[in-house]
Amino acid sequence: LDRTSALFAEKTAGVSTSEPRYRNALYHLLNTQTSCYRYWGSGIWTDYARELCRRASGILQSDF
Repeated sequence: LDRTSALFAEKTAGVSTSEPRYRNALYHLLNTQTSCYRYWGSGIWTDYARELCRRASGILQSDF
């Protein structure tokens, strides 16, 4: 989560918030911030959070 947040800050500096990729990455990143992913910390919830971070990272690493 920390790495994805840092990548988001790095890659979106100066990018318009109306940019579809910005909004898509932000959507996935904000979803990982919910308590069920962050604080339960085990089982399927952790897997969901990892997948959301993977998707956000993929969006951010693709020609942003």
